[in-house]
Amino acid sequence: MPEKPKVKSWQDMRDWQIGLLERGTGESLDTWTERIRAAAPGSEQELRDWLDERGVRGYAQMLLVHETFGYPDFLRQSADDLIDAQYADRPELRPVLDAVLLRAAELPEVTVQVRKTFVALVGPRRTFARVRPATRSRVDVGLRLPDAEPGGRLLAAKGLGDEMAVRVPLAAVDEVDDGFAALLRRTYDANA
Repeated sequence: MPEKPKVKSWQDMRDWQIGLLERGTGESLDTWTERIRAAAPGSEQELRDWLDERGVRGYAQMLLVHETFGYPDFLRQSADDLIDAQYADRPELRPVLDAVLLRAAELPEVTVQVRKTFVALVGPRRTFARVRPATRSRVDVGLRLPDAEPGGRLLAAKGLGDEMAVRVPLAAVDEVDDGFAALLRRTYDANA
């Protein structure tokens, strides 16, 4: 069985975002920081609007917002601490997450990004799935499958982000089966 995919720390994420910013704009973080200081946005929204006008979006924009207004405490926590907190009141579901991560490890170039309320599975191009403890008895895996319609194991996605078209509810490790692995592979391929 494969090992779990690499989990990015907040510092790894910051370094990755700096790379995205520099590749996307041709300018360094220091250059952008100086420009932002000179523009002196008064709020996060003003900064986001200013960056949008300059074509800086997504993770690069998030980086500059955090560099300007500070990083939330949860971003500085370890991935293990964040996951432990997500499953603290539902420890019986932690093995379901672990099984999903093992299935993700069967795919090439998958990185795990842990957030305060969910775990993102990221391929070479973008996030293709999100894993979130939805209830005390169920984990939802949101899949970025824009052409998918709810039916069978696929349900309408709720609370997993606008880009997640459908979700797979999982209540036990044995539900992270070959059928689930095929759906995860299909989602990964659609976003690679």
